[in-house]
Amino acid sequence: MGQPITVVEKPTATPGVVRFETNRSLTGMGHERYRSAAEATGHRPPDELARRLFERGGVDAVHVYSNVITVDLAPGADPSGLQKVIEDLFIYYRPGVLPPSDDELTAGEPAAG
Repeated sequence: MGQPITVVEKPTATPGVVRFETNRSLTGMGHERYRSAAEATGHRPPDELARRLFERGGVDAVHVYSNVITVDLAPGADPSGLQKVIEDLFIYYRPGVLPPSDDELTAGEPAAG
């Protein structure tokens, strides 16, 4: 469940820098810069995306501005797989994983009455 993001990799003039454009804004008009996974502490989409990119490995920094994601690669790192990480940002339930039931989703809510 969820919706994949359409992602297009764009060339850059700087070696070791990869840029991606998506079909949706992740930050509005704000800039978000992450130099490590430890800096991605929030729960917003750009924070989660930065954590996932750092988890993949080979990433020194991530910058997100609206629908543009710029990744500074570690020396010698390969950008393959980065696009897939971005495309899957809003995919919540993978094959074989059942979504929570209505009862599970409302378990912590007070009873109506």
